[in-house]
Amino acid sequence: MTAAAFALFLAGLAACLAKGWNVAWALTGGLCLFFLLGLYRGFSPGALCAMAWRKGKTSMVVVRILLLIGAITGLWRAGGTIALCIVYGIRLIQPSLFLLVAFLLTAVLSYALGTSFGVASTAGVVMMALARSGGVNELLAAGAVLSGVYVGDRCSPASSSASLVAAVTETDLYRNVRCMLRTGLLPLVLTAAIFAVLSVRNPISAVDEGVLSAMEGAFTLTWPAIVPAVIIVVLPLFRMPIHYVMALSIAAGAALSILLQGLDPLETLRAAILGYSPASPALSEILAGGGVVSMASSCAVVLLTSLYTGILEGIGALRSMEEKALAAAGRVKRLPAMIGVSLACVMVFCNQAVGVMLSAQLLHKAYDDREELAMDLENTAITLAGLVPWSIASTVPLAMLGVGVGALPFSVFLWLVPLCYLPTKGLFFPEKREGQADDRKERSV
Repeated sequence: MTAAAFALFLAGLAACLAKGWNVAWALTGGLCLFFLLGLYRGFSPGALCAMAWRKGKTSMVVVRILLLIGAITGLWRAGGTIALCIVYGIRLIQPSLFLLVAFLLTAVLSYALGTSFGVASTAGVVMMALARSGGVNELLAAGAVLSGVYVGDRCSPASSSASLVAAVTETDLYRNVRCMLRTGLLPLVLTAAIFAVLSVRNPISAVDEGVLSAMEGAFTLTWPAIVPAVIIVVLPLFRMPIHYVMALSIAAGAALSILLQGLDPLETLRAAILGYSPASPALSEILAGGGVVSMASSCAVVLLTSLYTGILEGIGALRSMEEKALAAAGRVKRLPAMIGVSLACVMVFCNQAVGVMLSAQLLHKAYDDREELAMDLENTAITLAGLVPWSIASTVPLAMLGVGVGALPFSVFLWLVPLCYLPTKGLFFPEKREGQADDRKERSV
């Protein structure tokens, strides 16, 4: 019965991917299937609801972050913050540095916004338009953008994936961010070096000034427009709770929309909730969007995933998979096992959030240090999801950028993170803990 439920669930996921339907429909069907499986195993409806909500409460932290990100992406568009970053970022472009600037600009924006999709759909689209008009290989340009947008998706304090990892591992977000910055420094430097070399070998012939002129004509691009981004980057350094930081950034974006860009309060509220609609048709493809409603699908995915994960855990449906995962960790050590488990979870369930939650569930008993578990998840499940061609973490930004899966090999930051972490993990988490974890498991047996 368990195998049949999983088979039906996977068939639903495959149908959604093939038809281009929202994957939330398949996740809703999976929740129903696993609820029925629980009933079949003799659990009461009340007990199953309690199991589901036990994990559902964990996801609400992430849902709140996602809704705040939605408001930020709408108001940063309306207030001119994104336009300012794009215009002055592009002004720095030298023909022989285009790919490097594309990577660094999207990396900085993604760290400020904490969303890969939001940056891919704005700065990423601009960079792709410039690359195509300037004769730069579009697969290289898309690889630079994808590498940049996942820098912040992985380690920004405003990132929903960082909040999810902190929630499922019960660790401190800011301690995780500091460790992510340390473990991500080497792949970041190597990625910048690679794109610096590729930039010289693939220079842009000319920068199209049309987009820049349109933005400068539509917005008042003075220094106050950068304030919402400064708030997001600076205040977390003082360990202010991230939802307060994001609320302040939202307030600053709303003030800029009204006082600097001349929108009325109703238009500003609409941008925050429904998304921003530029008055200039030339900017619609680049800056339109954002808003709380843009995060509805992501919120549904995270919540549904957590609900059925709670049921699967509560009814013991994951026990055999957990035993196999722990046995693998005993044979090849924890990090290689996490790479294999998280990649398998993402490949099967096509979703970053599922990969994080299931990987944590299957392997958490192998860890005696929750921070180590959090870092292993951040350096595997989060980045590897963007390399699976049929994963949402890959298909959505690729569609935004207008390229195919041929860009994934050039998304060098995504595969450099686990490759660099694998030989250097001992610098951050000494190997002696492997033995300690094994001793602890033997004593528990």
